[in-house]
Amino acid sequence: MAFLEVSNIYKSYHMGGARLLVLRGLDLSVERGEMVAIVGVSGVGKSTLMHVIGGLDQIDGGMVRVGDTELTDLPDDERVAFRNRYVGFVFQVHHLLPEFSALENTEMPLRIARVAKIEARARATALLGQVGLSDRASHRPGMLSGGEQQRVAVARALVMHPALLLADEPTGDLDEQTGGKLYELLRKMHASYGLTSLIATHNTRLADACDRVLCLEEGRLRPA
Repeated sequence: MAFLEVSNIYKSYHMGGARLLVLRGLDLSVERGEMVAIVGVSGVGKSTLMHVIGGLDQIDGGMVRVGDTELTDLPDDERVAFRNRYVGFVFQVHHLLPEFSALENTEMPLRIARVAKIEARARATALLGQVGLSDRASHRPGMLSGGEQQRVAVARALVMHPALLLADEPTGDLDEQTGGKLYELLRKMHASYGLTSLIATHNTRLADACDRVLCLEEGRLRPA
């Protein structure tokens, strides 16, 4: 049984009285430990797909299963709890809290989950070391470069030791060299943590480094 199973999902938005159908009977199956890239032009629905798989958005129809948990019909509070515990997100915009340091941002998911302060601090410190930011732990986001901010976002996404990593255009705001380094980091962390990873990107060169590349087109996925 695949670790991630998406079956016949539909997702639409209502805009100005009109219904915009974004995902049209989309299917996806990802094995445990795979790193799969989703490519496609801007606006095609890559972010929508990520949000649906991660439980951020409800679907109009179909089924989404992660591991043994079917997210489709979970009550809101159970879906939020599952997402916080088992899914790590990295977005194009890092969404770091500007008033907190890199270390505090990294440990935030643990503090929200009421993990003991000593353990939270130790896990966050270790992860910042793994992404090469031990010497920047006390710096607030405004004191960090774009690439450093995204590395903090990667550390934060992994601090709960999730089973599934969803990265939505994680290099989109970075220059080519910095984006390449971030992508190498994602691959390294994918292997180190035994993740199942889904990466949405418009950069086909980076996508080709994944185990498999799929193209989102007209609301469905096909081999790229």
